[in-house]
Amino acid sequence: MTEPVVYPAFQLGKPQHDQGSFLGRLRHFVDIIDPSTLLVSEERLQECIKLLDDFKHHRLPPGVSNQQLWEAQKVKQAIIHPDTGEKIFMPFRMSGYVPFGTPIVIGLLLPNQTVVSTIIWQWLNQSHNACVNYANRNATKPTPTAKFLQGYVGAVTSAVSIAVGLNVLIQKANKLSPSTRMIIQRLVPFPAVACANICNVGLMRHSELTEGVDVLDGDGNVVGSSKIAAKHAIMETAFTRVVLPMPIFVLPPILMSYLEKMRFLQNHRRLRLPIHSLVCLATFSLSLPLAISLFPQMSQIEASHLEPEIAMATDCRVLTYNKGL
Repeated sequence: MTEPVVYPAFQLGKPQHDQGSFLGRLRHFVDIIDPSTLLVSEERLQECIKLLDDFKHHRLPPGVSNQQLWEAQKVKQAIIHPDTGEKIFMPFRMSGYVPFGTPIVIGLLLPNQTVVSTIIWQWLNQSHNACVNYANRNATKPTPTAKFLQGYVGAVTSAVSIAVGLNVLIQKANKLSPSTRMIIQRLVPFPAVACANICNVGLMRHSELTEGVDVLDGDGNVVGSSKIAAKHAIMETAFTRVVLPMPIFVLPPILMSYLEKMRFLQNHRRLRLPIHSLVCLATFSLSLPLAISLFPQMSQIEASHLEPEIAMATDCRVLTYNKGL
């Protein structure tokens, strides 16, 4: 017989798993990006919010278990933005990143891309990324619409320019054999997307660098707004966006170049796209939790490393800020 799962004592607003270790963060983010939360009804969401509110105000009905409380918090964290308290639009939640992003990844990795198809797929990819970055940003300070549009245009332009430029260079490389050229063309999306992702995060969240982000003490009280913490948040997020596409855009092209040489796929060419799609889905599903688990969402920084006015305003040695996802 399998032993029942023992849940730790519930702590409101705190992760169920230890965020000091990579494995703990991985288990936490696997919950956050669980696609099943996309199917949660409005009624169920309100039940979870009410249950957590009852816990906060010591009004819990008898018989409520730690498992129910952790499950309620998982649902709320997957749907509600921690800073605004508003629902995140379904395609732009982290739980929707893989289901809504996989068709775009498949399109980016299709062989024999033309300049037009490259532009279209890069535009779709960076449009989706821009909306995900904006929806999951640190929202302790408002972001004007003009800055959002400026960041969006910059991100899309950089992605398309890099991808088209690399494709043109490859097509002019006459010394490469057709098979080598095809493999390299399939790998082009990675440097294009990685560079564009850095631009995307930086441009979409640029206002945080000028406005700063709220830093909190041990009791959750706002100590001040820090531009230094904002810089750390954006750099950490940008790094995860470079790591994220690495397996997505490198493994499928290499795997497919071998699989397509198999007699089975040569005799059943119609199965190439479905198999390609499954390979992309598997690598995307694996790489997303691994990438975002590199850093905790609620990151910590020593007060002495922040602006002098913030360091002088608190007795806490370590302060917390929402890195965003």
